Amino acid sequence: MAFKLDNHTDSYENAKQNYANVVKNETSTPEEVEQAWTVMQDSLVDSLTSQITQGVAAQNHDQTVLAGRGANVLTSEEHKFFAAVQHSAGFEDDLILPETVVDRIFEDLTEAHPLLSAINFQNLNTLTARVITSEPEGSFVWGKVFGEIKGQLDAAFTEETFGQSKLTAFVVLPKDLEKFGPAWIEAYVRAQITETYAVALEQGIVMGAGPTKNEPIGLIRDLKGAIDPTNGHAKKAVAGTLTFADSATTIKELAALNKALSTKENGKSVTIDGKVALIVNPADAWLVKAQYTIQNSLGAFITSLPFNVRIIESRFQEANEVTAFVTDRYDFYTTGGLQVNKFDQTLALEDCNLYTAKGFAFGKAKDNNAAQIYTLAIPS
Repeated sequence: MAFKLDNHTDSYENAKQNYANVVKNETSTPEEVEQAWTVMQDSLVDSLTSQITQGVAAQNHDQTVLAGRGANVLTSEEHKFFAAVQHSAGFEDDLILPETVVDRIFEDLTEAHPLLSAINFQNLNTLTARVITSEPEGSFVWGKVFGEIKGQLDAAFTEETFGQSKLTAFVVLPKDLEKFGPAWIEAYVRAQITETYAVALEQGIVMGAGPTKNEPIGLIRDLKGAIDPTNGHAKKAVAGTLTFADSATTIKELAALNKALSTKENGKSVTIDGKVALIVNPADAWLVKAQYTIQNSLGAFITSLPFNVRIIESRFQEANEVTAFVTDRYDFYTTGGLQVNKFDQTLALEDCNLYTAKGFAFGKAKDNNAAQIYTLAIPS
């Protein structure tokens, strides 16, 4: 059993919301973005420290019961790794986190964050990715049972090579680690990396400007437009308006939306039933839900959109806008390892040691028709 530290304080949640607001504000300076990020990280450390202190106290009471049940909190490799971290008060050398810990980090990411669970996560083992895709309808051919094989398969194979961007999470460890056991240190490190990556990945998936700014290419970005040498990929033009005014209107609007998403950029159709999601700002999400929540004959309230369209909330979605996308038509690639390094350049902390956890990632829609932006105009 691995511990999870995900019951965060209001202070951290507010700091995370403030960071999203600063990032979305086009007038924010790099210094303001950095300051908001720093405040968010400080709040995360405070939240984790509070949780782990309470957890250690509870664990001391439960340890005998856990041992009696034969609970295996960590694998032997993990226990050895984090016991060394405990006794040395930090990571002494540049090293790679155990693979099982990295696996749990990405499991936590996809379980706790709806947007990250919706897209295609693929784990690669190289910094430069070489991806080959093909059109399924081109991968077979009909012919006579005893006839010759008819030519070469006419699949539209596409090869793309791209360098991944480095994603760094800061790991702040208290210097008096002796009071924490290896299992709690593992949970502490994993929770810090997971939370930091979750915010960064969600930002990149929604609004990343692309390789020009060492970011993924977000769903709102135009893959065919001119790339600004400073600001990267431009934002897509608005494709239409969603009002959710009434049942009949909602059906027509979402039917048109699904029709637009069901055609690839090359003009070929693609099956998207049950795969369409709408990314909505958390505040706007309640307005949308109110439009399609009904009370059934038993008095229960049921919330459901036509065509199995799914609502996903994101702080990085612009207010009064909706990003509609096909969930399996956005790919996100990550490397397998997370390297931890001691960070002693700046940010001296009196009671803590500072480290960086580096990974590599890149994300991109399959084509420009995988996502569309709509104006949200719900009648008041």
